[in-house]
Amino acid sequence: MGRWIGADEASRRLGVKPATLYAYVSRGVLARRKGDDGRSVFDSEEIERLALRGRPRHRPGAASELVIESAVTLLGPDRAYYRGRDAIDLAATATFEAAATWLWTGDPAAGAAGLGAEPVAVAAARAAQDRLPPGVLPLERLQVITTTLAAADPVRLTLDPEAVIRTGRSLIAGLIDALPNPSAVAVPGTGAVPGAGSAVGTGSAADGGGAAGGGGAIAWRLWEKLAAPDADPALADVLRFAMVLLADHELAASTLAARVAASVRADPYAVVAAGLGVTSGALHGGASLGVEAMLAEATDPSLAGAVMGQRLRRGERIPGFGHAVYKSGDARATALLDRIRAATRPDPSASAPPSADPVVAAAIDPVAAAVTSPVASGITGPVASGITGPVASGITGPVTSVVTGTVAAPVRAGRVGVPHPALAVADAILAEAGRRHLPHVNVDFALGLLTTLAGMPRGAGEAIFAVARTAGWLAHAMEEYAHPTRLRLRASYTGPLA
Repeated sequence: MGRWIGADEASRRLGVKPATLYAYVSRGVLARRKGDDGRSVFDSEEIERLALRGRPRHRPGAASELVIESAVTLLGPDRAYYRGRDAIDLAATATFEAAATWLWTGDPAAGAAGLGAEPVAVAAARAAQDRLPPGVLPLERLQVITTTLAAADPVRLTLDPEAVIRTGRSLIAGLIDALPNPSAVAVPGTGAVPGAGSAVGTGSAADGGGAAGGGGAIAWRLWEKLAAPDADPALADVLRFAMVLLADHELAASTLAARVAASVRADPYAVVAAGLGVTSGALHGGASLGVEAMLAEATDPSLAGAVMGQRLRRGERIPGFGHAVYKSGDARATALLDRIRAATRPDPSASAPPSADPVVAAAIDPVAAAVTSPVASGITGPVASGITGPVASGITGPVTSVVTGTVAAPVRAGRVGVPHPALAVADAILAEAGRRHLPHVNVDFALGLLTTLAGMPRGAGEAIFAVARTAGWLAHAMEEYAHPTRLRLRASYTGPLA
């Protein structure tokens, strides 16, 4: 074995660019190790042998690879590590704000400042997306919002780290705050939307809660924009968990697009716009959209096999299965599915015997929530407040909806022992995938299940993915601003010659 040389010298001896050198490493042509200073070093004798042999030829049809050195995210065998921290472990305890700050700074002492947008910019972005047709998907709304927020920011071209972090905090908050409010019928006499504004915690890292509204935790604010009015508030913390898991994933397609934009000094809004454009691809962030459609089509567990079979017969992929990196399984999917099941697990201690009492009926069946009986009249505050005896036994979990006037806000049936039907459908799809020997389930399947359980609109999974991944895109952009990578790729021309 010869002496170890740095990447610059190795590139010079081979007559290639550093990016090509690392592509050789990725393809197994070259070996490398970390030197004492943490930089990559190469065996000089191996470099000489490769130089004598000539450049390795690209095999027709083989995947093209680009290797860029980055300190943001490492991909392990089944999960990602954000600046050395296990993303799944981080998601268990961190708010999205804290995860974003860690990706941006890598400083454990850095405070996870709240995310807030300029009211004037948000008003402009909201007005712009309000003019879009009703059927526009949330991701497409985010693209319009990003462009409008950029136009309203006079200092967007300031690219030093502190400025980019400030922009990132404002941009992420603006993406959420400018989305339309969920359509719901207000509770008569209060003007409040059932289930909206219910706190899911005290704002601690563990629960991801915080007061609703402008000062609340970012995951809760996104929950209020996307979740159905009667959605189980326990799933709001699952949304926080998912957002942390999705915040970055090394050089995924959208992140590469974001880095290319940053490498030519495009501003942070343009970086995010580039990422959003790629995210809509069905093989990237749009995969959860296919999962949502599949779950909606399979209205009963018995239909899972037929729904999947029809897709395979048409030559389509089954969305939510297989991963380009995690060939042996995506641990993010397992962690998110476990979190979903824990949040929606029926309470075995809850019992609600049949009763004509409309308050009890509302706790058993969401359809019965529209109570008009005088029994509900005059009851205010949390449903369980002041209620004792058998009535209270049917009300479990973090019930924060109020009953006022003659209408009671819905209470999720699953909280008293009736599982959500989408869970049974998801289990049937997973079982069918096993029988058909499909690849392992991936995080997109779990994300699509989450949006379905929460009654979110079509395409909500794409929007969650995009808002979360904005943190990662900007972390990579900051690397490019500090040390630009020459991302001028070359084509292998196969066309005719004159």
